Amino acid sequence: MSRTTPSRPVDIESVFPELAVHRRTATRLHPRPGAPGPYDSSVGGPLLWPAEEAWPVCTERHRRGYGERTADVRMRRRILAEAWGRVPAPGQRPGPTDAEGDVLRSLKRGRHAPWLGEADPVPLLALAQLFRRDVPDLGGPSDHDLLQILWCPFDAHHGRHEPAVELRWRRSGEVGGVLTEQLEPEVVGAEGYVPSSCVLDPEQVIEHPDIHLLPDDLRERIDAWEGDEDDLDEDAVLYRSDLSIAPGWKAGGFASWHATGRADVLCECGAWTDLLVTVASKEWDGGSRSWIPEEDRPTADGMDANVPTHVTVGRWGSMNVFLCRADHTHSPQLSFQG
Repeated sequence: MSRTTPSRPVDIESVFPELAVHRRTATRLHPRPGAPGPYDSSVGGPLLWPAEEAWPVCTERHRRGYGERTADVRMRRRILAEAWGRVPAPGQRPGPTDAEGDVLRSLKRGRHAPWLGEADPVPLLALAQLFRRDVPDLGGPSDHDLLQILWCPFDAHHGRHEPAVELRWRRSGEVGGVLTEQLEPEVVGAEGYVPSSCVLDPEQVIEHPDIHLLPDDLRERIDAWEGDEDDLDEDAVLYRSDLSIAPGWKAGGFASWHATGRADVLCECGAWTDLLVTVASKEWDGGSRSWIPEEDRPTADGMDANVPTHVTVGRWGSMNVFLCRADHTHSPQLSFQG
């Protein structure tokens, strides 16, 4: 099913014409549960990975034997999806059966891989892959048509409380034999690091910069146009939530700075970076419901539509992945917005 973002409730460029020079396109990825293959753009699907190429691992020192079994995470989701998706028999309550409940209660965090030392190699998890043919706003080297994103599913890297992200750029036509059994870590630090398999329905939309990035005079006039915050109701149209940056998973466009305030993102080499991809816990929240696709409005409160990937970034926030302008092989820079 295709996804269609509704027209913005206000044509903000007609109110503030100078915003037109700041506009930019972004591609909303619209991940939804499905069964993609290695030649498809996806979140949580199999990667188009050369059979002869080693799977990447994390060797940075951190605890890696304690957490949840990756297989348990997938089992829990499967049981819950089946339980809540079926019609209960007469006299039975909806949801998991007693037997299923026993299984769910047995899936606990623990030291499931005690043999792993703090620097032993741990396979990275495949997070997403994007083909340039599907994602018009995909940045990076123009002579590569495929981006693959992997991450280490633990919260302790680079001396900070965050995951480690690795990017692989490919020319898909040069991939010969494809790896059929892709490695996964035995244990993950948190369930939210394990993406559920999702197909994508990319859609290009227009964005405007975060209000913190606008010239002072324009920002002040937009604030005045929005009115006093104490006088606003739930139907109020706001630049921040309705007219600037699309929520959810996307490629390109603008980063939101709603949690931290504006920050200059520089590569480790000192060069400027560009927003490559936004990884989001939700496709929308209470303040961005005007962005809900037309096709999802009848089921907008369901998990499959709003939390399709089961990825959780921080406290249900988002992760912006920035790419070095000078050298795309440099490590990506990350910004987390709660």
